[in-house]
Amino acid sequence: MLLRAIDKFFSHEASGGILLMLSALAALLVANSSLAPMYEGALGSYLRVTLNGEGLEKPLILWINDGLMAVFFFLIGLELKREMVEGKLKNPADVALPGMAAVGGMALPALVFVMLNWGTPETLGGWAIPAATDIAFALGILALVGSKAPSSLKVFLLTLAILDDLGAIIIIALFYTAELKVDYLMLALLPLAGLLYLNIKGAHRIAPALLLGTIMWFFVLKSGVHATLAGVVTAFLIPIKDKFGKSPLHSLEHGLTPYVLYMIVPIFAFANAGVVLKGLTFSDLLAPLPLGIALGLIVGKQVGVFGVTFLMVKSGLARMPAGANWMHIYGIACLAGIGFTMSLFIGSLSYADPALMNEVRLGVLSGSAISAVLGYSALILAAKRSTPVPAHA
Repeated sequence: MLLRAIDKFFSHEASGGILLMLSALAALLVANSSLAPMYEGALGSYLRVTLNGEGLEKPLILWINDGLMAVFFFLIGLELKREMVEGKLKNPADVALPGMAAVGGMALPALVFVMLNWGTPETLGGWAIPAATDIAFALGILALVGSKAPSSLKVFLLTLAILDDLGAIIIIALFYTAELKVDYLMLALLPLAGLLYLNIKGAHRIAPALLLGTIMWFFVLKSGVHATLAGVVTAFLIPIKDKFGKSPLHSLEHGLTPYVLYMIVPIFAFANAGVVLKGLTFSDLLAPLPLGIALGLIVGKQVGVFGVTFLMVKSGLARMPAGANWMHIYGIACLAGIGFTMSLFIGSLSYADPALMNEVRLGVLSGSAISAVLGYSALILAAKRSTPVPAHA
């Protein structure tokens, strides 16, 4: 009976989002309990992998954020390549509406953040934090609505979130690179060349590509460029069809998804979502950093996604998702404001000060939670409206 219940839970579309919420809640409880010193000590403990004094030496929190998250971005890269070659991103006409909505949904939150942090230069570098959308969390909330929402909304939200992640990857590459060490970057070209060869050859075996990707990750990490980008590059060089007509990319994506969804992302959430509430007052929520993040996620995402969608549909440049009304679109715009994993990740790249990171967690958790509640409520309300907007409205 228990095994059947567990299997039923993990087979549900919302299971990833629910597990993510539970991990964040666990982090919140532990960070504000007597276990807090143990929690902080464990995350700050150093793990060394060296040979003759050369190698990596980082605290556990950075092994999680630089190492495990490289696997997370590797999976995102696999999904992006699949969608571009044979999926939702293959036809430009299908990408136009969610694509422009994603652009609006990244630009407006960043603008809201900058407006509120313009007078505090020490926090201005986190402008990209509210620009990201958490795919697992957002789709998990949409799955809770179930059949009450038209299936076209899932395609719209998924495409929007995938393009949002692509935008986040570009932002990380351009704006969150540390001091560049060209020698290590040049060394990274060697495994990259090997990956290109395997891709062109249509290699069937996955292990050599993963080994080369790991070596490239090491060199990219040492170069100062954020190492998660090595995961994306490796993913794009996994053959979608090998010389036997089989798909290494599909096999890898299928095998990796449960580990990322049910292990890596929850571990990241547990390690990064521990807001310390002791001593916090309501006025702390109104500080420029947490307020900029929260309002960026809540207001910026809604205005950006809904506003661009409204303009494109009304101008005749795009069609409304089939069976949807404007309340559905508003609900999706709210769900796009669930930043969580990606927002916390960009926050960890933006600030080294633990006090500022606590403010980041406060802003991300409050903004994402409010966006989730608003999105779910709007979609339930939309289901009660029986007349959808015509496709050419």
